[in-house]
Parts: sequence; C-alpha cells; structure tokens
Amino acid sequence: MSRALLERIYRRLPPEKIPWNIEGPPPQLVELVASRKVKPCKAIDLGCGTGNYAVYLASLGFDVTGVDFSEKAIEYAKMKAREKGVECDFLVSDVLDLSMKEAFDFAYDWELLHHIMPEERPGYVEVVHRLLRAGGNYLSVCFNEKSPEWGGGKYRTTPLKTLLYYSSEKELEELFEPFFRKLESGLIEVGKPGSKHLTNYFLMQKR
Repeated sequence: MSRALLERIYRRLPPEKIPWNIEGPPPQLVELVASRKVKPCKAIDLGCGTGNYAVYLASLGFDVTGVDFSEKAIEYAKMKAREKGVECDFLVSDVLDLSMKEAFDFAYDWELLHHIMPEERPGYVEVVHRLLRAGGNYLSVCFNEKSPEWGGGKYRTTPLKTLLYYSSEKELEELFEPFFRKLESGLIEVGKPGSKHLTNYFLMQKR
C-alpha cells in the first residue's frame, strides 16, 4: 500500500470507520499473554495503526514500540496512549526500511503482511529477524487465500482501493523457515462482527 493512500484513508475516515481498526485486542493475542507464552518484555508492533494493541500490551507491563508509516495513525496512537495513561513509543516509518539500534524480545504484525507484496516480503522478514534478540518471538497474522471476500484470487483490491496479497500456509512456511522456527500455526478468523476474514496465524522463534 502506498503511503499517500494510507494517509488519505486515516485523514478522511474516522477511526471507527476504518475496517482494520479494531479497538479491543483479538482473543488470540489475549490468550498468548494470559498463557504466558509471551510474557511482558520489550515488544515492537509493526504496522501498529492507531495503536490499539500496543496500548493494550503496554497496559500489561510490556515496553512497546509501535511503528506505522501513516503520520495520522501515529497521532491517534499517541493520543490513545495518553488517554489510557500508558507509556508507549510510536514511530513514523516504513517497516520495509526500518533500522533501529534497539533489540526486541517480541515482534508482531497483526494483519500487516497481506499489505506487503511477495517480492518485498523476504526483505521485510529479514528486517524482523534483525530487530529481534536471540530467541525472540515473532507473531504474524495475515489473510489466507481461502478467505472468500472481494472476488477471491491471490491479489485483491478492497473497497478502499488498497491492494492485498492473500497467502497460503505453505508459502508462508517457506518465507519464514530460513529465519524462524515455527512454534504454532493454523487458520483463525479475525475481524469485526459481520466482516470476518480467514487468516494465517504463525507464532515463531528467531533462529
């Protein structure tokens, strides 16, 4: 997705009208923390949007940095953190070009990867790998090719004119395998009531 298109979406639509902006944390993320599979640590939210999940984790004791390349989304995220009374760092940056001296214990992209086209994905996964400390965990959730919305196929254009790439589990396994050891994977449903999407769920550990 182009930065200009994303910026227009965030500036023209109120947050509650943006399809991927969901206030409450997804149950799968809640379960990861509740089960202690992921414990409070230094975490990075890649494609954080308005900061919903970064703020949620910060409220539980995580030291969270959120990254998005929409300036307006980051404005919303900073405001949300202030309203909730939590400390988060938010950064305007393209995740494909992200270079940070800090190292993280947990990285996650929740419904970001389907916005990254196949030719750019190996470079992105290298970025995630570089951001993590040895043994750090990586969670990725993106749309599965069996999800039926918007006519099907691998490449799909949404009503907001965003271009998405829908992945199979196999191609994601091949993408991640050189960099990460798979801990859990499967298909889950995510989204707002009445607008659910079938997604690939991968929890991994840095090799």
